[in-house]
Amino acid sequence: MACDVVWAEVAAGFPETGQAEDSLRRLGVGFSSLSGDAALLAGRSWRTYRRGEGIRERVIADFLIGAHGVTQAERLLTRDRGFYRRYFEDLSVLDPSKRP
Repeated sequence: MACDVVWAEVAAGFPETGQAEDSLRRLGVGFSSLSGDAALLAGRSWRTYRRGEGIRERVIADFLIGAHGVTQAERLLTRDRGFYRRYFEDLSVLDPSKRP
C-alpha cells in the first residue's frame, strides 16, 4: 500500500495520471490515505528534525511517508534506511537493493 504522498510523487513521473494509477495497481500497490494519527506523528517527527542542527535536506513529505509506514503499514520499502530508522524507530524498513 502507498499513501497520498507516494501516489502523488509517482503520478508526477507519468504523462497522464491514469497511467500512474494503472501501473501502481498492476504492481499490486493499493491506496491508503494518511490517518490523523499518522499526520500527528509526522508533525512531531518534523518538529524534532527541524530543531536539530545541521543541513535541512528533508521535506514534510518524507515524514508523512514514514509516519504512514509506522501507523498504517507493516513496513516501508526505501533505500534511505538511516533517515527513516532515526526518526521512526518502530518502522520496519526494507531496502530493495539488498538481497535476502
